[in-house]
Parts: sequence; C-alpha cells; structure tokens
Amino acid sequence: MMRQQKPHRSNHPLPRTALGQLFTDQWGSRSQPVVRCIAFDRCATQDQKCLFNVKAKLCGCLLALGLGVGLSQYQSKSHTKHHIQQGRSTIVHLFEWRWNDIAEECERYLGPNGFDGVQISPPSENVVVTKPWRPWWERYQPVSYNLCSRSGTQQELRDMVCRCNNVGVKIYADVVINHMCMSGAGEGEGRRRSTCGSYFNASKREFPSVPYSASHFNDDKCTTSSRNIETYQDIYQVRNCRLLGLLDLAQDKEHVRERIVDYMNRLVDMGIAGFRVDACKHMWPEDLKNIYSRLHNLNTTWFTQGSRPLIYQEIIDLGGEPIKATEYSGLGLVTEFKYGTMLGSVIRKWNQGKLSDLKTCGESWDLLPSGEALVFVDNHDNQRGHGAGGASILTFWEPRMYKMAVAFMLAHPYGVTRVMSSYRWDQHVVDGKKYGDVP
Repeated sequence: MMRQQKPHRSNHPLPRTALGQLFTDQWGSRSQPVVRCIAFDRCATQDQKCLFNVKAKLCGCLLALGLGVGLSQYQSKSHTKHHIQQGRSTIVHLFEWRWNDIAEECERYLGPNGFDGVQISPPSENVVVTKPWRPWWERYQPVSYNLCSRSGTQQELRDMVCRCNNVGVKIYADVVINHMCMSGAGEGEGRRRSTCGSYFNASKREFPSVPYSASHFNDDKCTTSSRNIETYQDIYQVRNCRLLGLLDLAQDKEHVRERIVDYMNRLVDMGIAGFRVDACKHMWPEDLKNIYSRLHNLNTTWFTQGSRPLIYQEIIDLGGEPIKATEYSGLGLVTEFKYGTMLGSVIRKWNQGKLSDLKTCGESWDLLPSGEALVFVDNHDNQRGHGAGGASILTFWEPRMYKMAVAFMLAHPYGVTRVMSSYRWDQHVVDGKKYGDVP
C-alpha cells in the first residue's frame, strides 16, 4: 500500500437525510454545548484520491424519485437492544483517513449535511508490514492497544473525536480484539517494526505493551496441526484456531477480557460512540457478551446520561456454514453481507433480475430483521477482492451501477446504512483476471 496518504475530498457520499434535516436522538443533539478542542495543523501527503463521487448526482436522483432518507433514532437501553424508531441513519466509512482530515471533514461537510457518524480505521498500534509495502491490512494486525497509528497520534485522535462530536457527528471505532498480529511477523521494536515502536515477539506470543504472553492465546484449544482454521464447518476451529495465521486471543480468560475492556473503555471515555467489532464469527458469543457488558456509558459531555455504545459486529454469513449471524444479533447489530451480494446481482440483471424486484428487499429475502442489520453496497474487504460477496459486489470501478445501488440503499427502508469513502489504486488485469496485491 502507499504510505500514509491524504484523501482528496472534492466529492462526498450522500448524507443520511437528503433534505438536510437535523439529527436528534437519545444520545444527544447538535444543541449540546460546544466543547473546546485542541487544534492541530493538517499533516499528510498528497497522493491519495478519494473515490466517492456521488453526492450531487445521488441527491438529484433521490429527489427526482420523491424519496428522502429519514431520521433515525436509537433507543439503546442495553447492549442487546437497538431499536430504530423511524427511518434510518447513515454512517460513512472514512477508510484509512487521517484523524486531522476526519476532524476537518466533520466540520466542513458531514456535520452540516446530517450524517450520523464516521467509522474510522483501527486506532490501535499495529505491526509495520513492508512486503508488500504498507498494505491496508496491516491495520488489522495489532501489537498493542496503544493509540498511535498511521492515521495519527493519540492526541490527534482525541482532538478529532471532540471536534466531530461538537458538530453532531459520532465516531465509531473499528476494533480488532479477536487476535494480534500474524505468528510470522517476527520480533522487534522501534518505528520500523510497529506504529508506536513497542516491542513484540510474535513467534513467542509476547506483547509486553498490553501485556499478553503465550498463555493468553487459544493454541491449547485448537485441534489442527497447523494451528490455523482448516474448515469452516467446525465451529471449534473457527473460534479457537488462527484466522490466516493471526494469533488467536482467548477471550474466555479474565486477563484478556480485562485488557480488551480497558482498551474499549479508553475510547468510550474519550467520546467514541460505538464500535465496529472485527472478526466476531471467530469469537464465542458468550465471551463478547461479557466484554460488551463491561463497557462504560457514553461520555456525558456529548451524550445523554446512561447512553450505551452502539455495537455492530462483522459476521460473514452467506449460508452454508454452521455459525449463523443470528447467534450474535442479540448482542448488537450485525453486518448483513448478503445484502450487497443480492443487491449487486439484481442491478447487474443476473438471473433475469429486475429493479422492480427490489420492492421486497429485506427480511423476505432471508436477510436479518431490519432492526438487527447494518447494510452496505461494498466494504473495505470485498472492494479489494477479500472477504465475502464474490463477483456480484458493486464497487466504484463500475460507477453507474454503483451509484444506483447506493441510491437505492439510502432510500429503501431496511437496516442501518453505511457508505464507503475509499481511494483509487492501480489495477493489473491480464485476460480479464486481476493480479497483484491491492493497496
């Protein structure tokens, strides 16, 4: 991947309400007193190209159809209940954006245009990968829970959260708590090895900055000789063995739970409104329930007293595996990957699909109940050929159909919607096949 880059943000996703309505919910409103934040100068390189070029066109499309994207209010009385009272909200995933740039985006565009919130890339310290050069997925290989990454420092993160909350835009952090880095990541310290410079030894499973040691991982429970997941038909392998060689944490151990809860609560106390929890299928639901139950209430500087963090969990469930998304839907929202797959198939007119078929899109398509689903056309994984969805997934590389899909998602009353703000990379295509690692 390219070195840390600054997105070029001349165009932006459609806001959650096309009519510019203000957002108010039980977490607070824009009438909250403004808190003074520490200002930072912008610091980023210049070569990243923001891709989401749909704002004006989608607004015109929705208004021409007589469709608006309504307000959404969450009544989150516990971690297990998320009720959408009316309409929907929209989260924008500012993938790999720097904290300083997100703060400016909240103030300049997202706040004034009624977005609910921003999903940020994992804020924790991660291993530095150089082969290939600094790929996006290094962010999903933590070596500690220190809050410094190539998106910025801990103080820059704190400043961004403050400034976004001041204009009514919530911040949802992507957290990686299933695993640490890959077992083959080696040993080292300093900025050439990790984003904060912390020492780690992956082969010995030593992460003293947390601290974790060999006893805090699931290797003793894994039954495969490789210690990796070898079949997704065995729920014990999926939840106790290593995902693609990533060192699998034992969330049933109290020390591990305490370290994870401390990490997430530091973010909540800072003003984070909730979490996208990575790789939930690979953790036992009862362990996640325990962890979520220990989270602090949201910061009353910006949110109503007693408000709870919003949890949405990455669960890839396309059918055909014993682990089901419904095992986790009582704990929080669940990412509904089938939505993007089915929507892409209809818009591509596969299998005699017609746009009129979309009128029934929702639970009758064997999707999760609307109040339990977070939906999206594409995400950072399947946009790059990873994760779930296959060839039907629409991305910015097919702009006309992509805009149609996003417009439909924002207008149709199903699920909590999330849109992507990504960046362009060079494609290498030979005989219709894509080659090379995607940055």
